[in-house]
Amino acid sequence: MAARAGAGDRRWLLRLVIAFAFSQAAVSMARPAVSYRALALGADERAVGVIAGVYALLPLFAAVPLGRRTDRGRCVPLLAVGAVLIGVGCGLSGTAGSLAALAAWSGVMGLGHLCFVIGAQSIVARRSSPAEQDRNFGHFTIGASLGQLVGPVAAGLLVSGHDGAMGRTSALALVVSAGVAAVSLTCLRRIEAPVIAAGTTTGPGGKPRRRGKTGPAKKPESKPGKVSVWRILRTRGVPSGILVSLAVLSATDILTAYLPVVGEERGISPTVIGVLLSLRAAAAIACRLVMTPMIQRMGRTVLLTGSCLLGGLLCAGIALPVPVWGLALMLVALGFCLGVGQPLSMTTVVRAAPEEARSTALALRLTGNRLGQVAAPASAGLVAGVAGTGAPFMMLGVLLLGAAGLGVRSTPRDPAPAPATPAPAKAPEIPEETPVAAEDGRDRR
Repeated sequence: MAARAGAGDRRWLLRLVIAFAFSQAAVSMARPAVSYRALALGADERAVGVIAGVYALLPLFAAVPLGRRTDRGRCVPLLAVGAVLIGVGCGLSGTAGSLAALAAWSGVMGLGHLCFVIGAQSIVARRSSPAEQDRNFGHFTIGASLGQLVGPVAAGLLVSGHDGAMGRTSALALVVSAGVAAVSLTCLRRIEAPVIAAGTTTGPGGKPRRRGKTGPAKKPESKPGKVSVWRILRTRGVPSGILVSLAVLSATDILTAYLPVVGEERGISPTVIGVLLSLRAAAAIACRLVMTPMIQRMGRTVLLTGSCLLGGLLCAGIALPVPVWGLALMLVALGFCLGVGQPLSMTTVVRAAPEEARSTALALRLTGNRLGQVAAPASAGLVAGVAGTGAPFMMLGVLLLGAAGLGVRSTPRDPAPAPATPAPAKAPEIPEETPVAAEDGRDRR
């Protein structure tokens, strides 16, 4: 059997978080910059919504095939491809001279982000024991929040609307975001568990050590049977995890794409909008740092549904004409609520899905995310064109309230703690003798 080296070493998670932070920072920097560049090219609210939706259009069709591929192979190549596509999409969006070209390169950026996220989530699922999943997924999503914290601030500082300079400065922000995406490529070493050949043992420090006759290298797992998508979707817990993730990501996406539009309408500068978006991301980081104590105190189901309920009310409140300081407070509270949804929806899907199809289940979750990212911005653009820029946030509030209701009904309940009963005394076990190679046996004789 092949073994995984360094099972207790969590440096792989730190490297993965850093890589994810850079890739997410590039995307979070590029998304508002794309909106500003679209405005500079003459787009209205509806066009901004369509361009934001195209970002998720290619990933909508690619998620499940990529998940199938990841179930059967390594994940790091997918991370590298994702980082390259993000950089290409960001850089060429900065040079786009039409709304159609801007939408197309935004779609390439979205496909790259999908590749990176599928590969990264699959690594966390493979390298985490059930007891570590909530913690590791929570720490993993801190990388996303760090990127969402830095990216909008950087975009706000680079983008300026004074004296007609928005077209030039938004292009600069997109080119810089391409460079940020390239940095994530330098953090991908030793993230995935190495495959150890048969006959190889682990020496001090987790390094492979040959002993006796060795055979050919084996794969980490045998090739899994193909579990149907319908079977995965019928598993209790998977649909609720997908819908919660869709609602939370749609809320984050609409905030990123439409808060600049709200700022333009209310006279809030791009720098202040960037700070407001970063406050939301900082609150999400704070939430994920205390995720484990909250789960232990409240339970996974109560925490997930309660955060969606409160998040829906706060989203609807953004539509009100509140001052900037009130908007900042609402975004901090909203960031804390939305910070719960992503890691817990990952854990919910991973625990519910068949073990041999976890990457496919995570890809289905991302398909739901991208479906929300296609439908929500397009719907938001139509609603904003009819009822004003505050209406999309009312729509998000309704979506989060619906996710909270489905979470209560469909998410498997947390198991009740077993009563503490003294274990019966057992006779001491005699450890089995470790098999040794033939040469070692002769030495002992």
